[in-house]
Amino acid sequence: MRDGLLERVEREGATVGASIPETLTIGSETVALRSFVHETSNGERDPDAVQEVVVGLREERRRRREEIKTGDITRERAEQLADSILGIDRALTVLESSGETDLEAEAERKRLADRKRWLSFLDSVTGDGSNTIREGRQ
Repeated sequence: MRDGLLERVEREGATVGASIPETLTIGSETVALRSFVHETSNGERDPDAVQEVVVGLREERRRRREEIKTGDITRERAEQLADSILGIDRALTVLESSGETDLEAEAERKRLADRKRWLSFLDSVTGDGSNTIREGRQ
């Protein structure tokens, strides 16, 4: 039983169809996880707060996996833990991928700033102003 559940939570693609829990207790704090994830994916959360929750989720996942592996628990409790681990994994996937979107946006902002600096340099060298970025032209 334990080995099968552990294999299930480690399987590639296991989170397909898994639901993010409405709330989840991480340590001694209960987090409204589903709304937190939703707000994060909409860019409404501070990256430091997101990182703190990600660290807590990873620790809680580890703790629950260890309970399945070595705990004196019923089959029903082990299955509940496995389901909750999949929900945690689903939340982690969303939270960690939202950071990639921020990184991509930051990279684009840097690219545009570099372009503006380059065109400004060209303007200063040529002195004709033909390289100025105008509205609608990039």
